[in-house]
Amino acid sequence: MSNIVCWVDIPVVNLDRAIAFYGAVLGEPVAKQSMGGMDLGVLPRPESHVSGCLAVVPDNKPSENGPLVYLSVNGRLDAAIAAAKEKGGRVLKEKHPIGPYGFRAVIVDSEGNRVALHSQPS
Repeated sequence: MSNIVCWVDIPVVNLDRAIAFYGAVLGEPVAKQSMGGMDLGVLPRPESHVSGCLAVVPDNKPSENGPLVYLSVNGRLDAAIAAAKEKGGRVLKEKHPIGPYGFRAVIVDSEGNRVALHSQPS
């Protein structure tokens, strides 16, 4: 079965700052690429090929409201929360269990977006 979510554009104001933030939080490099005259920060692609990018787009603004994107930081949720704080983010909801689905924390990234960090149960 294919994934329901196949891609996500995360709006950012400062691409380099956002690339540093997400690279630290995810524990993997975020690749800066140019496509069609636009610079993007492409998030790592796991085997499922579901991913996304960081993009400076005039009609999309960072927000703490609206859809909540979950990013997998499996096995390193505590380290990801610490990296988020260190790179200019803040925690809205500390690490907490979400039933049989594992654990999550909800943060605000360096650009002002609300994002969930998710880890499977151990």
